[in-house]
Amino acid sequence: MQHQDLIACHACDLLQRRVALPAGARACCPRCGEVLYRNRPNSIERTLAFALAGVVLFLVANTFPFLSLEIQGQITRTTLWSGTKELYDHGRPLVAILVLITTIVAPALQLLGLLYVLVPIKFGRTPRHLATVMRTLESWHPWAMMEIFMLGILVAMVKLASMAEIVLGTAIWAFAVLIVVLAAAMSSFEPDLAWQRLESNS
Repeated sequence: MQHQDLIACHACDLLQRRVALPAGARACCPRCGEVLYRNRPNSIERTLAFALAGVVLFLVANTFPFLSLEIQGQITRTTLWSGTKELYDHGRPLVAILVLITTIVAPALQLLGLLYVLVPIKFGRTPRHLATVMRTLESWHPWAMMEIFMLGILVAMVKLASMAEIVLGTAIWAFAVLIVVLAAAMSSFEPDLAWQRLESNS
């Protein structure tokens, strides 16, 4: 038996034989019940499509105005970056750093990481430092909390509605769609395919 035919449980480290699965099925650890891998048809192509769409949406969300506030005839436009900078300039550096990480840095790393892994695999190649990138993707996933940020924006809009006229910018719609697209990309991504590629070349 080759080592490519074996897989260790991510939760309890039980070593077991990999078996072929029908489309849509998943293999679970008999000891702890942890999902080991799934058979998702066209996982690479579907995740790559989501990642490419996510890159376009990410660029739009960070380029165009996010919100515009009109108070007594004065219009103030803000972007994700300028909003983070305003938090820092007004004495909230920790909040600014948290917003920067969760809304810009973590999503950017996820999208770039997915493209770095998936594009070479799509063309039958193994990217360099694949294991490092895969671990980075896994570790940064909890920090991409864009939906929490969006919820905070909606709460702020409700509070400001009586004080100013709020105009939703192009970026906020792109950001909202990006949340869905990035979630779909991470959901359709099957990490086991990448690890198999690494094992086959080791």
